Amino acid sequence: MLSLHSARQRSRPSRRQAARIGLAIAGGGPIGGMYELGALRALDEALDGFDPTAVDCYVGVSSGAFLAAGLANGLGTEAMCRIFITGDSDDVRFRPEIFLRPALFEYLRRAAALPRLTIQWWQGLLLGPRDARWDMIPRIGGVLPTGLFDNRELERFLRGVLTRRGRSNDFRELQRKLYVVAVDLDSGDPVLFGGDGWDDVPISVAVQASAALPGLYPPVEIRGRHFVDGALRRTMHASVLLERGIDLLLGVNPLVPFNNTLHNSDLATGTDPRRLAEGGLPAVLSQTFRTLLQSRMQVGMAKYAGQYPDIDQLVFEPDEADGELFFTNAFSFSSRRRVCELAYRNTLADLRRRAGELRPVLAAHGIDLRDEILADEHRTLLDGLRPPPPRSTETTARLRRALDDTERLITNRRRAGSRRS
Repeated sequence: MLSLHSARQRSRPSRRQAARIGLAIAGGGPIGGMYELGALRALDEALDGFDPTAVDCYVGVSSGAFLAAGLANGLGTEAMCRIFITGDSDDVRFRPEIFLRPALFEYLRRAAALPRLTIQWWQGLLLGPRDARWDMIPRIGGVLPTGLFDNRELERFLRGVLTRRGRSNDFRELQRKLYVVAVDLDSGDPVLFGGDGWDDVPISVAVQASAALPGLYPPVEIRGRHFVDGALRRTMHASVLLERGIDLLLGVNPLVPFNNTLHNSDLATGTDPRRLAEGGLPAVLSQTFRTLLQSRMQVGMAKYAGQYPDIDQLVFEPDEADGELFFTNAFSFSSRRRVCELAYRNTLADLRRRAGELRPVLAAHGIDLRDEILADEHRTLLDGLRPPPPRSTETTARLRRALDDTERLITNRRRAGSRRS
């Protein structure tokens, strides 16, 4: 499902060498991240003149921050598909279990307070006023861990990826601006890592903080402050990029509510369609969370269309009638290829269906639709992956990266020259 807000006062292309493009990637847990990867891979293949690793600025939230950090470091969608989907990368070995390791240190730290609280509870129960006995119940909550899983391994994994083969774990060393959003737990304020005053925090730590979903992962302590998932304030934080003078915003949001009435509207069996409530608490919470996030984002994007009338805004989301994504376990890594493929097909279908509207919008920014990609309705995610590259050393990987950067620079200059002529 594509949301398009066309600019009402688009800048004339001749005034600049090239359009400034911003890429916003929302959160959505591990499976949401795989959906975003599939959508980005489709855009990479279908848009001539768009390179996800060469946009002007990125903002990432939660799982989207993982992808944004990789793209800003020149790690393209094909390379990430090899890491997370096919598993034949010569660079990174991905182990899903790093996301699901119990937070044993957090459990032990909290359990250490249990004897003291138990004594205080019994003292209050035996000696205190009857009405005051229940005052101890909130204190017992302090024994519960702040997160089920340990996110320190997650940070180590990303740090390892970003500190080799010419990549960087330092915001200040990147060629393009990267912003990662997290929320200060004690104040509720969003913090923009990569922005002024926060660009010295390692990218891997910033992503760890942005992905610290309360209840699943413990808050991340940075400079004596505790940070949690950036989606608690806004879904995609697109305004971070809109405020920085871009011409085109591309966004990907994997979390939309599931419209069960559409899903069952064609059933003619005479039986009652399945209700989401039958899925129990997980289904109810998932639908509630998705509804809150998407409605908040829709309100924000509609407002941004008025605030930034000279910026074209395109946001790609799943179809609301697609139950396959909704009913997939958010931590089911065995489903990551299926979800990535679903996003790939959905995004190509959106581009194909609305090609007439999109062509003039994209052309204003030097981007064309690749008709040969869109014409193939049976195209799969794997069709666009070239044979695995030969095993490379650190030196050859850096050389290949330099050659890719040189080729990209030459291509961009040719495009800029054709626009001026």
